[in-house]
Amino acid sequence: MPFGPLSVSLAPYVQSSKTLLRWVQPLANWYANASRYRQYGFKYDDLLVEENPAVQRALGRLTPRETYDRAYRLKRASHASVLHAPLAKDQWTKPEEDVRYLAPHVNNVAAEDAERAKWDNVIVKKH
Repeated sequence: MPFGPLSVSLAPYVQSSKTLLRWVQPLANWYANASRYRQYGFKYDDLLVEENPAVQRALGRLTPRETYDRAYRLKRASHASVLHAPLAKDQWTKPEEDVRYLAPHVNNVAAEDAERAKWDNVIVKKH
């Protein structure tokens, strides 16, 4: 899947090399802090574009608790945005809490779509 809802990622390659990870990790942490999404209580997967059909199907696969938590984070961030101020520091998303909860579902949807496309093009021959 070179292109898709999650696009191309070099993360597995970077994580496999300790030297490369040591160079890239500080830059990745700086970028995450500079984007300020954690200051509004978001997790990284909250930023995925919901209009994408694969993301829509993946959102439908979340547990009720994950769906509620996502809606709460979106509502809380919208309120903070209206006030033109980030959340209080104790409400920021901590880096260890910023886990990819939606990405596995999106990857499964993309894999199912690819498998469906393969089966849709199967030619059956009679002997």
